[in-house]
Amino acid sequence: MSVLSTNGQVVSSDNLLHQKSVQLNIGTQGAGLELNYKVMPKTSLRLGANFVPLAANNVFEISGFNSTSRVGVNFYNAHLFADVIPFNRFRNVRIVGGFGYFFRADGNARINPTDNYTYGDIVLTSEQVGHIDLDIEWKGLAPYLGFAFGNLYPGKRFNVGFDLGTYYLSRPDARITGTGILEGNSTQESQLESNIKNYRWLPVLQLNFNFKI
Repeated sequence: MSVLSTNGQVVSSDNLLHQKSVQLNIGTQGAGLELNYKVMPKTSLRLGANFVPLAANNVFEISGFNSTSRVGVNFYNAHLFADVIPFNRFRNVRIVGGFGYFFRADGNARINPTDNYTYGDIVLTSEQVGHIDLDIEWKGLAPYLGFAFGNLYPGKRFNVGFDLGTYYLSRPDARITGTGILEGNSTQESQLESNIKNYRWLPVLQLNFNFKI
């Protein structure tokens, strides 16, 4: 592809190094901001950050156990990616690789019983029964690999693209904390960690809005 330079000469767009753009994105890893910089004819660097804080009440029920629940998810990362154009005929397709550092990457759930609990002649209130907290954390460095579609550097002022890829997170740590008669459930931490040890893939599907600078 050729374009006119400022002096009227025809030059290859591959030679337009040091192009820059700002990218706003939204998707499975929340909302984010990236700075894109072209360092080689077919290679660009992306430096950015994403965050996703979510919380919801009563998203699940436990059969035979009346309770309320609160679930939260928090993922905050900074990342550095390299975008490479592998095919001259498909210049809007890029392979993306790099790393993200997750300052916070966790999910948590608190379960509160709502009924009294009867054991023989003993009746315990929901406050005496207590509550239980489940916490899972993937904090740390995570490699990333994926594909991107669209031009990082708009021909005019603005364009749209999208990314499809995945992070490979660190092995998760799990904690179970209980109060009242539920305090003894903390002994199940090792079993919970074993059950979730392979939950390390964080898929990324995001829509990108690029602005030329």
